Amino acid sequence: MTPVSPAKPFHLVETLLVACIGGWLFDLARFPAGWMAGAMVAVAAAALAGRPMHMPTLLARGFFIALGTTVGGIATPETVHGMTTWPLSIVLIAIAMVVTTVAASLYLIKVHGWAAQTAMFAAVPGALSQVVVMAVDRDADMRGIVVVQTVRAIATTIGVPIALIAFGLAGPARFPVSGPGILDAPWQAGLLIGSAVLAAVALYRVGFSGGFFFGPMVVSAVLHGSGFVELRPPGWFASMAMIGLGAVNGSRFANTPFRTLLHYLAASLGSLAVAVAVLFGFVAIAALTTSVRMSDLIVSYAPGAVDAMMILAIALHADPVFVGACHLARIIVVSAALPFGAHMTERFGHKPHHHDLPEPLDTARDALED
Repeated sequence: MTPVSPAKPFHLVETLLVACIGGWLFDLARFPAGWMAGAMVAVAAAALAGRPMHMPTLLARGFFIALGTTVGGIATPETVHGMTTWPLSIVLIAIAMVVTTVAASLYLIKVHGWAAQTAMFAAVPGALSQVVVMAVDRDADMRGIVVVQTVRAIATTIGVPIALIAFGLAGPARFPVSGPGILDAPWQAGLLIGSAVLAAVALYRVGFSGGFFFGPMVVSAVLHGSGFVELRPPGWFASMAMIGLGAVNGSRFANTPFRTLLHYLAASLGSLAVAVAVLFGFVAIAALTTSVRMSDLIVSYAPGAVDAMMILAIALHADPVFVGACHLARIIVVSAALPFGAHMTERFGHKPHHHDLPEPLDTARDALED
């Protein structure tokens, strides 16, 4: 085991302080999910400026569990029942993920000259932890893959709310605030927290991407949706978890030279533009063939991190149950298609030189959920 540097606790304090300041400024500006977006931007900027932004794996997982539990608390018996009315939307998003991956891969191959397998791993919308594990085994360009995926995740988190606000599709945030508190219902708190942690660990053990977020979210949704648990976390709890999530995602750029980001920036933004264009086409099809609101579709099809998109669903007054079902379908499709895609692309192109990753990116498979 690698020894913990004595300086790392100080780096963690600095990271959280930067995240809190960034979140506070964005929230002050009334930016949707400002605590998360501001923390993410501030920490990423500080990391690229050379500051030692650090977020330990255990704490990151704690933030994921807290957010998953909070998001799941939105569920009611009515919203859970509504999941049975979305089969066409789920099928469309499954098809969209495959088409998007192919289109973005072709862009990286034809325009930037990337090897086919590296391009495929970089183009996959989400599931960073699984992508990193498979890409390492195949000696792909890890820096390119993780930088492209990270830039897409951060750009999506910032861009989606701006787009929805610009078109008047965003509504007020609706984090759960009513219901008994922890002191009023301690047995409910114990059941909810214990079940959330067990679900998170179980999904992680079976290799499910985003398990530390999805497990608690599903358990919380079932307990709240069935009416068995009425406990609602306070607003400050959700805000602190959002700051933590922003810090986790922003710290991905720690120890990454700015010139490395610039080297891959054109490929990152170009592949993102291709993915957005393809997904917008599927959003248009879904809007014409289903009765789902446009804002729900946009957040559901956005190729960003699952946890961040779920928080945006709440902050933008989208339906978190529908968004969660769609992103769950995305994770399942990507998980099933990745081995097939890796096998298919092995025969094409050359094998690039393997670049060692800085620690925050090298540990992405453990600490970063999507």
